[in-house]
Amino acid sequence: MKMPWVSGAVYGVVLLAGLYYVFAGLGEPHPLRVFGFVAAIAVLFVLDAVERSHAVWFLVARLVLFSVVVALDESSLSRVLFVLVPFAAYLTFGRTAGLVLGGLCVSLLVVSFTVWVPGWYRDANYVSDVLMFSLGLILAVAMADVAVRERRAAAKIAELSAAAERSRLARDIHDSLGHHLTAISIQLEKASAFTSRDPSVAARALADARESVAHALEDVRTSVSTLRTGQNLTAALASLDVAVEVDGDEPDLDRATVTALYRAAQEAITNARRHGQAETVSVVVTFGLADIRLVVSDNGRGFRLGESHNGFGLLGLKERAALVGGSVTVDSAPGSGTRVAVTVPRS
Repeated sequence: MKMPWVSGAVYGVVLLAGLYYVFAGLGEPHPLRVFGFVAAIAVLFVLDAVERSHAVWFLVARLVLFSVVVALDESSLSRVLFVLVPFAAYLTFGRTAGLVLGGLCVSLLVVSFTVWVPGWYRDANYVSDVLMFSLGLILAVAMADVAVRERRAAAKIAELSAAAERSRLARDIHDSLGHHLTAISIQLEKASAFTSRDPSVAARALADARESVAHALEDVRTSVSTLRTGQNLTAALASLDVAVEVDGDEPDLDRATVTALYRAAQEAITNARRHGQAETVSVVVTFGLADIRLVVSDNGRGFRLGESHNGFGLLGLKERAALVGGSVTVDSAPGSGTRVAVTVPRS
């Protein structure tokens, strides 16, 4: 797995520090040694750019190159490269690998000082090197942990977004096409029933069915254009072919609010015609100071509240309203029609 920009930043700092040490006269310059130092860091940059898979081999290659850079660097400042070892291991293999390799790097530094610098633990400079190196390792592991958590959170968000999009598409298909298919079904049944008894009525029913098909196509265009770009609720409701009363001036509404209210009206109208067998349906939308209230009323046969008549339609309607912080109330009784009210915050 490729490491984030952190590795490139560390390579750049090590390169500048090593070259500064040489050209500032802090050490004795050796052209071949300097060339090898620069070339090894260049290979590290290339390694980060081309890495695609086989993470173990890339990690081993980095370790080898880190060792080469440290051996060629007269300033010994390039030891900081080994901070990237637990960082890369944490990102690639997990927390345990990162912590183990971090502890191993500190141990190797202490062992190297013990072998080549007897009594190093009494020298403040070497003790400071160990402490700063350990601090760098801690910060590197912490950054890797944040990166892993962010990656997991992004994956979870993507998963939830996909689920929400699937639910949205299901609601759109049900609310939009379901509304028109219900009307078409009723008109075709009417045509079938009156074919022999009254051909003129049957012909009119077929004409109405064709008109409903045209409305279905228009509704698809409305969903794509009006709701997505115009965000105009009043214009969207006018396409529902029912009496619409508007109280107040429509404010600038976001797409989610317009979609929720439009689909709520569409679903309530579909239920009134499909289940309530309503002859008249009306829509009243009130733009208040604090909220927006949409009420769909019909003169259908109604139903007893609490009975399982709501179906998927009203469930989807409530889900839509909840997505924009709204609520839904249903008032109905047998023989008294149905009244569906949707209230959403104006903001």
